[in-house]
Amino acid sequence: QIVLVSGHLDSWDVGQGAMDDGGGAFISWEALSLIKDLGLRPKRTLRLVLWTAEEQGGIGAEQYYQLHKENISNFDIVMESDEGTFKPAGLGFTGNAKARDIVREIMTLLQPINVTDVYDNADGIDIDYWMRDGVPGASLRDDLSKYFWFHHSQGDMMTVQDPNQMNLCAAVWTVVSYVIADMEEMLPR
Repeated sequence: QIVLVSGHLDSWDVGQGAMDDGGGAFISWEALSLIKDLGLRPKRTLRLVLWTAEEQGGIGAEQYYQLHKENISNFDIVMESDEGTFKPAGLGFTGNAKARDIVREIMTLLQPINVTDVYDNADGIDIDYWMRDGVPGASLRDDLSKYFWFHHSQGDMMTVQDPNQMNLCAAVWTVVSYVIADMEEMLPR
């Protein structure tokens, strides 16, 4: 059984793609690194996917889906961060009411950093295939007030990234992915 965390590696052809979507790729990598460094071994496999060709129509995501859809019943949740890594606000979530209640409960663990909201609908071209087939999905929601200052522009450089805000995003990603991966049962569908 798999809990998938992800971001995409490709960027628009101007700028460095540090925010879109280097930040999402980094916090996904960091979540798994933190879990390993803490010596935690969840019941399910945590899988990192760094998508390619998202900006060119999600070609990498479609290829991955085609290669793995026969095992769709083993995918517990698919998570994608693709809206920058500014100050986190919560998660967008797609899934049934019982799964949403479980995710809300998990988010209470993040009260110390004031990131507890669960919003309707996860977003992410790379995880859409899975969600359309009933796999629960989550996307990081954060402060988008500056996102379009840099999105697909020459301004999308490493200097956009705030290490403190990225650490908070990585904390959200780490807690959610680990807790779901270590629950007795998969999220209800």
